[in-house]
Amino acid sequence: MNDESRRQTFRDSQEDARTARTIPDTPQTRSSAYRLAFDDADFLCRDDLRPVRLQLELLKPELMLNEADVASTVVLFGGARIPQPAEKDKARTRTLADLSHFYTEAQEFARLMTLKSLESGGRENVIVTGGGPGVMEAGNRGAQDAGGRSVGLNIVLPHEQAPNLFVTPELSFNFHYFAIRKMHFLMRARAICVFPGGFGTLDELFEALTLIQTGRMARLPFLLFGEEFWRSIVNWEALAEAGTISEEDLELFRFVETARDAVALIDDWPLPETKRDHVPGRHAADGQ
Repeated sequence: MNDESRRQTFRDSQEDARTARTIPDTPQTRSSAYRLAFDDADFLCRDDLRPVRLQLELLKPELMLNEADVASTVVLFGGARIPQPAEKDKARTRTLADLSHFYTEAQEFARLMTLKSLESGGRENVIVTGGGPGVMEAGNRGAQDAGGRSVGLNIVLPHEQAPNLFVTPELSFNFHYFAIRKMHFLMRARAICVFPGGFGTLDELFEALTLIQTGRMARLPFLLFGEEFWRSIVNWEALAEAGTISEEDLELFRFVETARDAVALIDDWPLPETKRDHVPGRHAADGQ
């Protein structure tokens, strides 16, 4: 099916949906059974339709990112609670206030990477964040500072926040399923940068590291901003000494402190950007 055929099919479906809403009001047309399946929100939200909803959440951003010609991304993970330096006096803890400089570093890093992105017409190295406040806002803000685009992948939560105002509107997506959102973070990733954060940041960090460790995803520049923070909450060497990871796994990521150091390391990443063909320290018959 060519582009014109797809557009015509879309127009036909829209027209059918409009027609179905303007039919005579009768007991039959008021029944939910009469609604067009693709235009029936109650039907689409049934438990039985979960596989369809999963597919739709995968397809919608994928198709729109393809149409926007986004070829590769630079992922920024990090805490929603990290304030701008100008607002650090409002932080809930002294540690959060001390971490506020990472807002500035995230903003500057995104600005520098977006300048590189613009050299490719904005196709490559597009900044992608979770679309929320804190480090996420800083990333989208830095991309806007450079005059480029950025992606926001929001998630519906009980305390739902609106997307930050710096996400490119046409690339601002919303998800119900965490799993599909995680896929979109990594499907186009050329580099992953993780700033200090909480449970959500740790989840994203270890999910991505596990995919690389096990060879399900190619190695790529993987940077942790703030060595003191990360070493204070994770004893990386203890994991290797215990044998639960290998010494080689400690080489999958690097610590950085500044935006410029991160850009330089991405440009000169020391590891081959290929998938592992085995997991160091594990035999084929070993369990996870």
